[in-house]
Amino acid sequence: MAHLKRITVPRTWPVERKTKKWAVRPSLGPHSIEESVPLLIVIRDYLGYADTARGAKNIISSRKVLVDGVVRTDIKFPCGLMDVISIPSAGEHFRVLIDGRGIIRLVPISPEEAKWKLCRIENKTTLKGGKIQLNLHDGRNIIADGDYKTGDVLKISVPEQEILEVLPFDNGMKAIITGGKHVGEISEIDGKEITRSSKPNIVKLKDFSTIEPYVFPVGKDAPLIKLPEVKVYG
Repeated sequence: MAHLKRITVPRTWPVERKTKKWAVRPSLGPHSIEESVPLLIVIRDYLGYADTARGAKNIISSRKVLVDGVVRTDIKFPCGLMDVISIPSAGEHFRVLIDGRGIIRLVPISPEEAKWKLCRIENKTTLKGGKIQLNLHDGRNIIADGDYKTGDVLKISVPEQEILEVLPFDNGMKAIITGGKHVGEISEIDGKEITRSSKPNIVKLKDFSTIEPYVFPVGKDAPLIKLPEVKVYG
């Protein structure tokens, strides 16, 4: 099992750094180590279903934990932004979000909310035959018809991956900020400044500006998702 020294774990993980020497390292996946937590830490440290790594491993290996509607048995599986974690035997469901201190949090949600998630379009790929593949922030790829833009967010069913709704990266949309000094805040998109260089575009929001990769649309009049404690502007 690959490990990290606890003293070096990302600041996004809300774990004690001095009580134990080691922490499990997430598997390589769609979410970076700073933007995700391994499933073992979710079960033991976040949810308290086990007191030890062995206990958490037993729960996970017994196929009792789902991520985005799919059973996961890899204790190092990386759980990141907008992922849905379900423990059907306990009747509990959670969405992975980030709070105003940049800490990864689990927000309790209803069984109905656990049937879908939000995914941001990071890139588009043209396939043979002219079909468009949407490359999403959580590593999944969806072939879809329609005029989708990079930065738009899809509400998709899980695990089926059916597109239920599109949240465009447009002025007036509510967005959560996923990085920088305004991390975890909700504001309204108010414009975009195209940068004529390799640097990311600048997005203007109601009370501040930030770079485009940090802006994640979550609704038109109000966020579609329940949030950890955040500051709200606009």
